[in-house]
Amino acid sequence: QVQLVESGGGLVQAGDSLRLSCATSGRTFSRFDMGWFRQAPGKEREFVATIKWSAGSTFYADSVKGRFTISRDDAKNTVYLQMNSLKPEDTAVYYCAARSYSGSYYYTVPNQYNYWGQGTQVTVSS
Repeated sequence: QVQLVESGGGLVQAGDSLRLSCATSGRTFSRFDMGWFRQAPGKEREFVATIKWSAGSTFYADSVKGRFTISRDDAKNTVYLQMNSLKPEDTAVYYCAARSYSGSYYYTVPNQYNYWGQGTQVTVSS
């Protein structure tokens, strides 16, 4: 079993930055691919970014590419999402997710992940 706990959300203005953290526990963090998803009110949960456990390669949704950066610290069992140049349309609950590593494919669909955090709210005012 893997436990994920997100933190770092809040209320910011457009153009500001936030860094989300996802602390994991329970199993060997370094063998998991990690992802960030978000869900706005009335919308489906959508992919934001993912990072592979091997080599730490990353993949982003087009909507955040160039503004958001996903990273991981295996020594701290933590994955981060640095969010810069935030826009009102980034407002959502952000979720951290994990899945056991199973190859070089980038997983971008929620049901491809086995473990989820409880989410952290990010609100960007205009």
